[in-house]
Amino acid sequence: MEHRSHTTNPLTKRELPRQGRWRDEDYLGFTDHARQPIEFTDGCIEKLPVPTDRHHQILGDLYRHFFAWLGDSGIVHFAGVRLRIREGKYREPDLLLLCDRHDGRRQNRFWLGADLVVEVVSPDDPNRDWITKRTDYAEAGIPEYWIVDPSTETITVFELEGSAYTEYGTFGLGTEVTSPLLTGFAVDVATIFRSN
Repeated sequence: MEHRSHTTNPLTKRELPRQGRWRDEDYLGFTDHARQPIEFTDGCIEKLPVPTDRHHQILGDLYRHFFAWLGDSGIVHFAGVRLRIREGKYREPDLLLLCDRHDGRRQNRFWLGADLVVEVVSPDDPNRDWITKRTDYAEAGIPEYWIVDPSTETITVFELEGSAYTEYGTFGLGTEVTSPLLTGFAVDVATIFRSN
């Protein structure tokens, strides 16, 4: 059987770069048409798991709370909006939010930053959300990072202090999750993890 070192993009029939040789434009062009979350770090792409129904239910509930709190002044988006950490590194947060919808970091093809990002822990690789992305979002200067863990039904909120995150709080069932950035924002954690 012949071993192929390259893959082909079925939409363009063009050969795709080898791992380690992707450029920003290769990644952006490829993911313009992708249906699966794909992230990019220094020449390498990583295909992420397709979100489950429960994953989307949790995100949908959080989205509704953020949307209602922001009103017309800010904007919150689901995964699929790329966030540039820096040249050569892009992430697709599960939710990303800007308090000012006219913020210059909000771009059409990808955002250049955010005020708050949320990740729901993926069971295939929890360290991706707890360690790797925590470092990445700190590198990007994102003021607040939420990790939502369905296995423990907790939400951990981190705030950026200098170049690293410190834990603002871990919120479980029977408590309300709050935000150091969004003054007055509070959500009953049980409503986020409810089963439909």
